[in-house]
Amino acid sequence: MVTVNKMVWIALSMMSGFLAFMFMNARQRNVIYHEMNVETGKAVDKQLTLFFISDIHRRKVDEKLLAKIRDTHEIDVVIIGGDLAEKGVPLANIAKNVEHLARLGPLFYVWGNNDREVGEQEMRDIITRYGGKILDNDSVTVPGHSSWGICGTDDPSSRNVDIDSTLRNHHQYEEMIVVTHTPAVFRKVEQFCRPRLMLAGHTHGGQIRLGKWGLQEKGEFRLHDGRAKLVSNGYGTSTLPLRLGAAPECHVITINYAESVPKEL
Repeated sequence: MVTVNKMVWIALSMMSGFLAFMFMNARQRNVIYHEMNVETGKAVDKQLTLFFISDIHRRKVDEKLLAKIRDTHEIDVVIIGGDLAEKGVPLANIAKNVEHLARLGPLFYVWGNNDREVGEQEMRDIITRYGGKILDNDSVTVPGHSSWGICGTDDPSSRNVDIDSTLRNHHQYEEMIVVTHTPAVFRKVEQFCRPRLMLAGHTHGGQIRLGKWGLQEKGEFRLHDGRAKLVSNGYGTSTLPLRLGAAPECHVITINYAESVPKEL
């Protein structure tokens, strides 16, 4: 006969095992690979490869993750989609993460809703120290791919989002990548233009899901008519270092396209 004490011990053991399982899930180094083709009517002769990571929070970007990426792809651009940090994360840890990511390629960053908790100027100093560019409602040309632009917005929590400013130079590019921490901004961008690729994080995919149920929708890469939207589950966790049904992830996106030939005068 099973005693009450034994039943309690079994229940506690099962609960501890389940928590350990969720804790280990949250520490996975998942790299998700996506590929898209830009249909232009011309032969594809160029390839643009992006590395996208968001919502690192308290996690460390270590050598094992970098090696996993380098073993498969040469990265043209690294994009940090916000929440690189949060309150209580040592600046030294944030700097080490940025240093590691900058080794992969030219680095671009947009603000998340938690980043300024460690100090805005401190974050700016870290990003620029390692040659990164903060996209404060701004756009830049993709290094080595002159027909492409990256446009990045501030986070809505700052009340500084300025879509007009972010997209003011969009006519200079044949193709655009728009980066924002919060996917709700996608709808505002689409009122102005149709980017080739839009990237966001923030939701953590719900982080802890019970089957199909979660506080947020699970992250997804949606490709339609040669245009894509990616909402990432993110790499780290918020509040609890646990995940269930929404594994941590970062992304390598390969875009195949035809290089434009300048018109003769």
